Amino acid sequence: MSIEDLLRETLSDMAHEEQPPPPGRFLQVRVGRSRRRGLALAAAVAVAVMAVGSTFVVEGLSSRVAVPRDVMGQGSDEALVETGRGRTTLTVGEGLRLAQVMETLSAATGRPVEEFKRAAKDGRALGLPAYAKGALEGFAFPGTYEVSSESSPGELLAAMVTRFNRAAEDGGLVDGARRAGRTPLEILTVASIVQAEAYDKRDMPKVARVIYNRLNHTPEMKLEMDSTVLYGLNKFGVRAPNEDLRSRSRYNTYARLGLPPGPIGNPGADAIEAALKPAAGPWLFFVVIDQKKSVMKFTDSESEFFKLVEEHNKNRGTGG
Repeated sequence: MSIEDLLRETLSDMAHEEQPPPPGRFLQVRVGRSRRRGLALAAAVAVAVMAVGSTFVVEGLSSRVAVPRDVMGQGSDEALVETGRGRTTLTVGEGLRLAQVMETLSAATGRPVEEFKRAAKDGRALGLPAYAKGALEGFAFPGTYEVSSESSPGELLAAMVTRFNRAAEDGGLVDGARRAGRTPLEILTVASIVQAEAYDKRDMPKVARVIYNRLNHTPEMKLEMDSTVLYGLNKFGVRAPNEDLRSRSRYNTYARLGLPPGPIGNPGADAIEAALKPAAGPWLFFVVIDQKKSVMKFTDSESEFFKLVEEHNKNRGTGG
């Protein structure tokens, strides 16, 4: 059931109540209703949601944000901004960190980044699910948004969370996490790493499998993902230098076992699906052989891994 259906159900219930709903009506979940309804009501506090044709529309008190369902910026880790006719259309690429998202929104609206940072702290107003633990990183769903100059930071961020909630509902995130023996936040954390590490969405299920194989390996095996190290140090790049691998950051998966404490970016639907439905295979390593052609190779052999690293270095030396 989508958020729109849940809201319609709520409004229908309210229409048949004999007395006007009390002030706390939207903060309660009646006995017998799914936990999903509470999620939809939390989103309703911040924004009203409706479906118009093939467009996902979120209307705030003074603005409107449209998210085409078929435009999700696949494979993109950038933000594109176009302006015209009093509105700004911006595409927030998959995998951007929250700091980058807020900078993009600030540039598109002319509002200071600090306003977005303040709005991001109010997880309840934004409609974040309980398992987010109040943190917006990972829940600012990528896509193409039409932004009015009157849009408030809270409305814009709430629109992105609403779009995440819908994607999570459609993709069965909560139920899928339970079947996998993981929390939804852990699945989203895996998805964010997959988004950062995979160059082609077709490789995402394999990258996810490598992550799970390492997490479940006996004896215990560290993830050793450069993307998490760089995130923890607020740095950007493909490979973390050796000195960074010795950092005491909680996101240093070279030094610490298990997953980092939360998402390292905002993954798209493909990465979330890969985290929920990883490919079957024994792989423990992957190497980007050719960055320009987005070629990745996978292996479960350490000796083969070193050969792949040599192939990677050779391609880099020849401009590959």
